[in-house]
Amino acid sequence: MEVLWYLTGPDGRYPWRPDGARTLTYPYFQQLARAVDHLGFTGALLATGAHDAWVQGASLIPYTDDFQHLIAAHPPLLSPTLLAKMITTFDQFSRGRLRVNIVNGDAKLMAQYGVHLSHDERYAYTDEYLTVLNALLRGETVTFKGKYINVVNAGVPLPPYQQPRPPLWFGGSSPAAHEVAAKHIDTYLSWGETPQQAEEKIRDVRKLAAKYGRADKIKFGIRLYVIVRETEQAAWAAAQDLYDHMDEKSIAGAQSYVSGIDSVGQQRMSALHQGNKPKDLRELEIAPNLWSGIGLVRHGPGTALVGSASQVLARIQDYRDAGIDVFIVSGMPLLEEAYRFAELVLPHLPVARKTDAGITSAWTKERDTAWKNLV
Repeated sequence: MEVLWYLTGPDGRYPWRPDGARTLTYPYFQQLARAVDHLGFTGALLATGAHDAWVQGASLIPYTDDFQHLIAAHPPLLSPTLLAKMITTFDQFSRGRLRVNIVNGDAKLMAQYGVHLSHDERYAYTDEYLTVLNALLRGETVTFKGKYINVVNAGVPLPPYQQPRPPLWFGGSSPAAHEVAAKHIDTYLSWGETPQQAEEKIRDVRKLAAKYGRADKIKFGIRLYVIVRETEQAAWAAAQDLYDHMDEKSIAGAQSYVSGIDSVGQQRMSALHQGNKPKDLRELEIAPNLWSGIGLVRHGPGTALVGSASQVLARIQDYRDAGIDVFIVSGMPLLEEAYRFAELVLPHLPVARKTDAGITSAWTKERDTAWKNLV
C-alpha cells in the first residue's frame, strides 16, 4: 500500500481560526517535507491552496530523497502541452518522484480563474485534455481538434524520467467523473466516505474501466484526516478539543462556501453533517471511528479516523478490504501529527517506497511482515 501525508495549508492547531492558524513559510515547508520523507511516508499531496503547488513542489526537490510529490493540476488553467512540459521537467529533475493529481474543481473555484464551464462540461473538457496529455507524454506528436481542445503538431522535447509516464491521479464522485477515471487514470481518489460507500464507487469505476480494457490497471485511494492517540479515550478527547474550537463564525463561513456547490463529492461530504453542530460530537460518528466533524469548518474532505492505533489500523484494514490501497492522511498541526502517525500507525503498515533505482526499500519488507503478523 501507499501512505501519503499532506503538504498544503492552512495549518495549525485550529487552522480555520486566525488565532489557531500557523504561519506557512518556505523554511516550514522544508521542515515538513523532510519529516514526511524520513518518517517513511510514500510522499505527500501538494493540493490547491495559498501557494502554487508546482512552484512549492519544485522548490522542495533538493530537500528530500524518496519523497513522492503528488501535485495538483487543473486542466482548464493550463494547456495540455504546457502541462506535459512541466511534468517531464519536474520528473527529470526529481529523478522520477512525481505523480500528477488531475483536479476538476467546482464552479465557484474555477470562476475565480475565469473558467465558466458547467459541471459535466468540465469533465468533457478533461476527457479531451487527458487524451492529448497522455499522447504527449508517450512522446507522440499530436494534432487534435475536439470541442474544447485544439492543438496542432504539439510535442514535448524531453521524455519523462518514469516510463511510460508519471502516474495520473484523479477524484470525482459523479457519473461523468467515473467515466473519465475509468478511461484515463491510474489512481482514483475518494474523499473520506465510509468503507461501504468507497466499495460501491470502486465497483462502478472498475466496471466502467472494463470497457477500455483497464479494469485491472486502476488503483484506488482515499483522503482522510486521522486523530490517533495511545488510547481511544485520548483520541476522542483530542477530537473534542478541535470541536470545542469550531466557533459559529468559522462554521458559518465554511458552510456558506459549500452551499450550492456543484461538486458531487462536496455534496456527499456535506450530507454527512448537514451543516449542524450537535452538542455531542459523537453524533457525527458516521461509521465506527469515522467522524465527520471536520467538514463543519472546511470544504473538501471532512472526515477523520478517530481512535487508538489498533482501532485506526482496523479501520484502515476495512478500507483495504473494500479495495483501497492508497491513503492520503493528515492531522492538525501537520508537522506534529505526522510524527504521531508515523510512531503509532506507520510501523504496522506495509508502506511502499521506492529508491531512485526503483527498488523497494528493504524496510518495506519488514513492515509487510509486521502487518501480516498484526492482522
